[in-house]
Amino acid sequence: MIVDDEASMRDLLSLLLEAEGYETVLATNGREATELFEREGDRVDLVIQDLKMPEMNGMDLLAWLRKKAEDLPVIVITAFSTWDNAVDAMRLGAYDYIRKPFDTDLIRSVVARAIEKRTFIRTCSKALKEELGGWSEMIGTNALMQEVMELVKRIAPTDSTVLVRGESGTGKELVARAIHYRSHRRDKPFVAVNCSAFTESLLESELFGHVRGAFTGAVQDKEGFFQAADGGTLFLDEVADMTLTTQVKILRVLEERKINPVGSTELKPIDVRIITATNKSIEDEIVAKRFREDLFYRLNVIPIVLPPLRARKDDVPLLTGHFLAKYSDRLGKSITRISDRALRTLNAYDWPGNVRELENIIQRHVALCQGDEITTISLGSTLHAENRELPVGSEPVDGRLIPEDGVEMETLLINLEKKYLREAIRISEGNLTNAAKLLGMSYRSMRYRVKKLQVREQPRVGTQEHQGT
Repeated sequence: MIVDDEASMRDLLSLLLEAEGYETVLATNGREATELFEREGDRVDLVIQDLKMPEMNGMDLLAWLRKKAEDLPVIVITAFSTWDNAVDAMRLGAYDYIRKPFDTDLIRSVVARAIEKRTFIRTCSKALKEELGGWSEMIGTNALMQEVMELVKRIAPTDSTVLVRGESGTGKELVARAIHYRSHRRDKPFVAVNCSAFTESLLESELFGHVRGAFTGAVQDKEGFFQAADGGTLFLDEVADMTLTTQVKILRVLEERKINPVGSTELKPIDVRIITATNKSIEDEIVAKRFREDLFYRLNVIPIVLPPLRARKDDVPLLTGHFLAKYSDRLGKSITRISDRALRTLNAYDWPGNVRELENIIQRHVALCQGDEITTISLGSTLHAENRELPVGSEPVDGRLIPEDGVEMETLLINLEKKYLREAIRISEGNLTNAAKLLGMSYRSMRYRVKKLQVREQPRVGTQEHQGT
């Protein structure tokens, strides 16, 4: 169902989607959409709606649709693009939020994923729905994330091994789960293992299992993670932290599709898709003789590189609205707004902890909020002291260089310095010596500033580029 008061937009979307094989029904405003949905709602699998409409605005329509059909995906498209609108739309349960003018390929992609998810939820078993629990779709309209989402969609039906790379907090496990739940293995277990959380001997026992008497304390046979994930997906996080001995055994499993429990001479066949992840440069680990090159090629059949949040800041309002709804519901709060000042703070911050840090901050503010609006955002509890005040952008607001509520001068200058450092590193393709020359400073000073401000070169999605210092 397409809801827009502009006839040209209704016609454009209708022609575009009907060419993709979808059937469309049209409404000129929110009130007409509710009447149409009352009559034909059982036929509607997706709603695309505007925000600014007469008689009943888009936010009211979105709230009405959520009450009528909780699992119905609703895509909001609007020319009136503000942070408030994006946050509110996601808080009310929108599937996605797209700004006009938009790329038609983006519309096709978002619609296809929304329909795919609705079909999946409808067809999966009751047990799987319960297992999914709070699992949600990856969120973002940024071009980098769109590439990741499309790649996930293409590779999910295969059994190819996947290596997910990216900084801590970018959502590597979420990508692994998205691949699993889109695959033919979705009714089988998804088992996640943090390889850095175990000693070498314990990790081998946990991965491959052991037999009674294999070592002191082994009083009975124990199934390992490979056997627990049989038929499903095994996600090995922080895979670069495995010892060389364990790497050899993983390589053998990939080659033979059999495991050898600790203390046993019997090989047991397993049917597991392996997805691995790391925030380290495996190329550097190979040079340092800490990671086997042959194992790297086995794991890196399909590489996925997740962008840091600072490279996709246009997704911050969507994520903010999502986390606001999630924790308002979980903590029994009725928070309906977040102030302009708080939004500027989120927009100006550099997010060294990525999406995980944003989720943590929103959860904390929802828990501490005493009214229905988050008025300010404090970053003081983060680990990154240089960003702990409320930063604001350096761009003029309504013709004023300094907004009415003032600026944090020190933080503003730090953010400006970071922008120049990153641009110099980008132009120099990661060469800090050349970057230092561009900025008129010594190599030693450049290294010091990069380390102090935690500035890193941003990788391109889908490449094997070294992420830089």
